[in-house]
Amino acid sequence: MDSARSRLCVTGLRGIPGVMGGVETHCEELLPRVAVSAPEFEIEVLGRRPYMKGVSDRCQGVLITSLPSPRQSHLEAIISTTVGVLYARWRGARVLHIHAIGPAILTPFARLIGLKVVMTHHGDDYERAKWGRFAKFMLRTGESWGLNCAHRVIAVSPSLAQRLARQYPSCAEKVRYIPNGAPALIDDELGSAEILSRFGLSARKFILAVGRFVPEKGFDYLIDAFRKSGTGRKLVIAGGADHGSAYARKIMSEAGGNVILTGQQPRPVLKALYENTDLFVLPSFHEGLPITALEAGRCGAPMLLSDIQPNRDLGLGAANYFPVGNADVLAEKMGKPSVEFSVDARDLHDRFDWDQIAQHTLAVYREAERV
Repeated sequence: MDSARSRLCVTGLRGIPGVMGGVETHCEELLPRVAVSAPEFEIEVLGRRPYMKGVSDRCQGVLITSLPSPRQSHLEAIISTTVGVLYARWRGARVLHIHAIGPAILTPFARLIGLKVVMTHHGDDYERAKWGRFAKFMLRTGESWGLNCAHRVIAVSPSLAQRLARQYPSCAEKVRYIPNGAPALIDDELGSAEILSRFGLSARKFILAVGRFVPEKGFDYLIDAFRKSGTGRKLVIAGGADHGSAYARKIMSEAGGNVILTGQQPRPVLKALYENTDLFVLPSFHEGLPITALEAGRCGAPMLLSDIQPNRDLGLGAANYFPVGNADVLAEKMGKPSVEFSVDARDLHDRFDWDQIAQHTLAVYREAERV
């Protein structure tokens, strides 16, 4: 490393590139852009080895390091982040960027050993259905310790930033609202026609949902609503499960007929699906600021989103939302012409531009380094 450059380590994520997850997509879009504009920083992503097989040691100017980690939903975040904090200190990092409130429980330790810490709050993870009482307590603790101990805090939605400022008034001055972005995805070399053929699909003849098979995504009631709707289209769910669970097995058991599960797909394949779907549906009970919806909207897909606040933070029209968890209303809306749910792709790009987001994030890094 050039002695004139400061090392900036990033932890709390599974890894990049091509690793499934909202935080991972966020970092894959953000960090290479920051690297282009930040000659003073050497950026190093500290990923979790079980998710990073075959990943190279550099991605568009960002160093990639895979560190030991268990692949167990209740332990991997805390253990991998502990390893990441120690590694960052050993590497002489000046700034450590911790993503998500679970890993943020290590913020006091990171400060204790001399690191300048930026924490990104991606959403209220303690609202996720998969967590028990103790895990939710730990996540709330991570939020509190992250807010109080980080030098700067980034919130990915305006409602989240406002809530944090109200709940932690003594920390309000260090909270910055910097959203997720609406990226321009690249085309797959196979072409859309071949991708659709692979899954037995025709353009504008299917409804699309994208995400991990976890309860808060609401795919179970989406499938119920789809069957109630009587639509002649197919339902495609692109995604998979990081960890085996009864919920994931339930979703996978629904495959067949007009319900198609594609498994996790690379983003060029997702682009072909977004551009050719008749309707994109996000039925989530919990989100941060939904990157899949931003991707779908940027690709021009008509959209139906549950009316949770993070989805409303996208600022779409009233017709684009339905009551979260209400399969009957969702079924009714899925039976209507998709033109009723059109969105303005250009507006989403202008309001959620990754290049601007990278500049705002770089400004936060520079603030934290000077504190």
